[in-house]
Amino acid sequence: MATDWQKSSFSGNSNECIEVRAVDGTVEVRESDSPEVIIRTTPAKWAKFLLGARAGEFDAHGDFAG
Repeated sequence: MATDWQKSSFSGNSNECIEVRAVDGTVEVRESDSPEVIIRTTPAKWAKFLLGARAGEFDAHGDFAG
């Protein structure tokens, strides 16, 4: 069973965001402006990615000034 797509509250009403949902034991990720492209991963891999993001490991890959 799939959960609803969720995006960051920082995205507002724009289509410039990443969306995520849980589906049958996997995690799916897509871009809101290209919803037909979906990346599937495991909950364990997603959790490790989130830990890295929270630690700032990916900050060099974009403009995070807001």
